[in-house]
Amino acid sequence: MERSRWYKDAFFYQIYPRSFCDGNGDGIGDIRGIISKIDYLKDLGINAVWLSPVYKSPNDDNGYDISDYRSINPEFGTLDDFKEMLEKMHKSGIKLIMDFVGNHTSDEHEWFIKGSKDKDSKYHDYYFFKEGKKNGKKPHNNWTSFFAEGAWNKLETGEYYLKLFSKKQPDLNWDNPLVRKEMKDILRYWLDLGVDGFRCDVITIISKQEGLPNSKRILPILRGGEYYINGPHVHEYIHELNKDVLSKYDCMTVGESVMITPIEALEYVKEENEELDMLFSFEHTDADGWFHIKWFLRKFNLIRFKKTLTKWQNTLIGNGWGSLYLENHDQPRCLGRFGTSEKYPYASSTMLATMMYFQFGTPFIYQGQEIGMRNISLELDEYEDIETANFYKIGRKLLFTKKYLMKAIHLKSRDNARTMMQWDKTNNAGFSKVKPWFIVNKNYQDGINVLDEENDPDSILNYYKKLIALRKGNKIVRDGNYIEYNKQSNKIYCYSRSLNNKTLLIIANFKGKDINYKLPKGFNNKDLEVLLTNYKEQLVNKDMVTLKPYQVYVLSI
Repeated sequence: MERSRWYKDAFFYQIYPRSFCDGNGDGIGDIRGIISKIDYLKDLGINAVWLSPVYKSPNDDNGYDISDYRSINPEFGTLDDFKEMLEKMHKSGIKLIMDFVGNHTSDEHEWFIKGSKDKDSKYHDYYFFKEGKKNGKKPHNNWTSFFAEGAWNKLETGEYYLKLFSKKQPDLNWDNPLVRKEMKDILRYWLDLGVDGFRCDVITIISKQEGLPNSKRILPILRGGEYYINGPHVHEYIHELNKDVLSKYDCMTVGESVMITPIEALEYVKEENEELDMLFSFEHTDADGWFHIKWFLRKFNLIRFKKTLTKWQNTLIGNGWGSLYLENHDQPRCLGRFGTSEKYPYASSTMLATMMYFQFGTPFIYQGQEIGMRNISLELDEYEDIETANFYKIGRKLLFTKKYLMKAIHLKSRDNARTMMQWDKTNNAGFSKVKPWFIVNKNYQDGINVLDEENDPDSILNYYKKLIALRKGNKIVRDGNYIEYNKQSNKIYCYSRSLNNKTLLIIANFKGKDINYKLPKGFNNKDLEVLLTNYKEQLVNKDMVTLKPYQVYVLSI
């Protein structure tokens, strides 16, 4: 069917349901809670939602370990609740995409239970079961998982199974056509219910090298990744999903990629390749990490950050489509992270949002980002995230100091993004009337909550509303070219977007002090209109712009 490509004009909001809003008073966010906040999303200007998993799951990895792809986890509600949510979102002009977790299931999924017990079962070939080496004492190969441990787990039968995440997340064998058929049937099920697309979890690692050979990497960090990141049949399998299912619906897909370059990304998102509509890249989040490993800390560098964003912009424009984000459920909060300061929460938050969301691609906001929610610093035993616990355990074995490990956890743990959404100043930030399943950041009492910010015309939330209104439907932002200026500046990020002789110039100050910035050549002596800025002071003339700490301008020329 003819697809409308509606996602090119959408502004997405990611909901992490366990932490969003508790609708039934059990301390866990749920679908009834989401329904109660649809008007909030509409008022914010959101017209599409990415919903993190709500499927049946034992919650070893907070829903990314699925035991039944067609059932709603009872802690979130019922399928009827889901249908009501979907209907009300659509009536409010909001589309909904779900999380498609196709690389692995839960070990409590029927397929794995049957396949692990019976080698003659058809489900045995749904996964990677292998006999151990050296009389069964060692696994099939030396691969390590994303959760900083060995990639194999041993069963009572003596067989090992591959799991690139937790031991309760066995990897599926996509080389088996029955597995691909199951995945296509699951996609059809939800599309027929009316959902508008999918965020495809770690979709670029679904194909593994035949034989699963030993890795030649020395360091035990993603050892084996060379045999499954952009694996041998990944494009073939994604194209098959598109051809047989996705192309039959007016839907969209955004894939989560792992350690991928812009050139590699193009092969997934070129329209003529008929695979995915866009990808999430993590390369820009490496501006304060090393070698795509977020736990290896380094100081944020603006030049490195800009270089990465510009590289992706220049590669994708005219060739494919992109995505834009600062936060998600796997990333810490952006405030104070990307070269900004918590001493200037309003200016820092609004500058980052403007800098990011006027680039080429579809913008995604993560819940709470629009009110400037912050990271948390907890004791080790207070963290819930399995990745965090594994990192600390392996880090100690590798002789990293406790001080370093806890610093890394405080800065980068996924739990930073999983505290309760802060709605008001009542108990538990208005998230629930009872004690929530996880931490509530106490700063909700200091005005960092939706209600207080709605009532403050100069809040982060109300700035986001203005930004979204200006961004949506703007053809220059959607289709224009991109040019970066002053690339070697470690203070200013300046770029332009142009289309049909109309130009927007975005200038962002990444320093906590005033800066006088001379306009780039070609923009001098032009009439400049301030479309958006995060300060009341607007010091702009035809040659020079004065920027306050973390000030940003969107200028029309």
